[in-house]
Amino acid sequence: MRTVELLLDEAADLAVREAWRRLADAGLPSQARHRSPTNSPHLTLAACPELTAPIRWELAEVAAALPLPVRFTGVIRFERPTSVLAWALDLDPALAGLHRRVWEAVASDSPPDTLNPFHEPGRWSPHITLGRTRRAGAFAGRRVPELLPAPPLSVRLTTLRSYDTETGALEVLEPRRP
Repeated sequence: MRTVELLLDEAADLAVREAWRRLADAGLPSQARHRSPTNSPHLTLAACPELTAPIRWELAEVAAALPLPVRFTGVIRFERPTSVLAWALDLDPALAGLHRRVWEAVASDSPPDTLNPFHEPGRWSPHITLGRTRRAGAFAGRRVPELLPAPPLSVRLTTLRSYDTETGALEVLEPRRP
């Protein structure tokens, strides 16, 4: 599978990494424990089996719309089927529109049964993962928000990239050149 992701500006990236460190220091599941050089704070927009030429064409237009200012809204937890702790992002009209463009691009040239339904517009919940584990309820009932630094007030989503889950390769998706 190939993900389509957005990277954060430098200050927001550092704030997320600080949150990862604090979770790890407290003995909680943290993305800091993923030692892969490709591990960095990101917002996943969609995933598809292959970035075909038509998908790439549309994603180049999305990349041209960056940077995009967004804001964090606080801590969120998911249980599906893994336990996830994250900082949620405000799904304002600009972010919703950018996400819809990415979804339509990947859906236009991918078999429908290969797409993650959690990425579908209307179901997608924009967030930056701080920690995840297969242990159900790992973050429930804990005073986790008190461990974390305050998320930055302003964030810019700066770079569109793709991660190949089979090869581990990263690719920056550039805007089309005029």
